[in-house]
Amino acid sequence: MAAIDHYLNTIIDQGGREAQQDGSASVEAHHLLLAIAAEQETGTHQVLTSVGLDHQAIRDALDREFEHSLAAAGVSLAAFDLPRPSGAAERPTQMGASAKLALERGFASVSRKKDLRPAHLLLGIVRAQVGTVPRALALAGVDQAELMVRILDTLPDNDK
Repeated sequence: MAAIDHYLNTIIDQGGREAQQDGSASVEAHHLLLAIAAEQETGTHQVLTSVGLDHQAIRDALDREFEHSLAAAGVSLAAFDLPRPSGAAERPTQMGASAKLALERGFASVSRKKDLRPAHLLLGIVRAQVGTVPRALALAGVDQAELMVRILDTLPDNDK
């Protein structure tokens, strides 16, 4: 198994655990982002931490995004004493639409599979223009374009 295959399997598996912890029925892009932040692979981990995004900071941003989305619908989270989501009984194995699109964007950024790097997966997640991840990044004060530049800077010139 190639190193990238091992990395992808690790991230998807960890993303499934993140989704299970959230009580989600599928693995979404934000679960993959959390998995990347938890993985100590040097390049992607350093890029995320360089903009203040470790696993807990991403989790906090996702919580703010959830609260912000409820507020947009006229629901105040502070008005309710909601418990944290209970974990799902089993780890979801189905990839949600946002995760599939993130993987497709990441894979499309290289012409050959052998050129695929962990940073390409992160790039596929961060390139989303709509959805939970870009809203959470904005609420965390992260400039999405600057983050993409930092990710691209970790790639060799022939892998961009």
